[in-house]
Amino acid sequence: MVYLNRIYTKTGDDGTTGLGDGTRVPKTHPRIVAYGGVDELNSSLGLILCDEPDFEFAAWLRQIQNDLFDLGADLCVPEAEPEPAPDESDDDRPSAPSPARAPLRVIDSQVERLEQWIDQANTRLAPLTSFVLPGGTPIAARLHLARTICRRVEIGVLHLAEFETVNPLVHWYLNRLSDLLFVLARCANHGGPGDILWQPGQGR
Repeated sequence: MVYLNRIYTKTGDDGTTGLGDGTRVPKTHPRIVAYGGVDELNSSLGLILCDEPDFEFAAWLRQIQNDLFDLGADLCVPEAEPEPAPDESDDDRPSAPSPARAPLRVIDSQVERLEQWIDQANTRLAPLTSFVLPGGTPIAARLHLARTICRRVEIGVLHLAEFETVNPLVHWYLNRLSDLLFVLARCANHGGPGDILWQPGQGR
């Protein structure tokens, strides 16, 4: 249960913010950039749902919005470093503390669900003969925008993973999500016929 009774705390006035494990880091830290990007991506999906509440895949997008909060929660709590094994020769060592509540982590089934949705939606699409330009119907254009945000967020997560341990399922989920958003944009373009195709060198 999340309980919020105050919106401003002034604790971030020094340019830092708290992670889920209680540590404070600069607001420019790659971890903050990563899950801030997840929030931006989620907001872009919210705009789609506001504009197109009857979109045939609206239920999928709402589930994805909930999943993205799970991603943010995962990124908000750094992976714990393994503790050294206790010295069994030390008979006076203190008893281990009771385990804390496990942090929320993205799991395989969330990634697999996206893969199933991609396969399901892709069966309706006409084969591609060129790369697709972002556009077509308004909802397709918004889905393409969400797709590009998703790609940027994935890059941010991978950047974080270069020097901190990150659950790999987070970027797997984002990778599949960008693919799904591409497929849904084509579905929103009447199954593909409404796609605007790239014509190499057309403007030369």
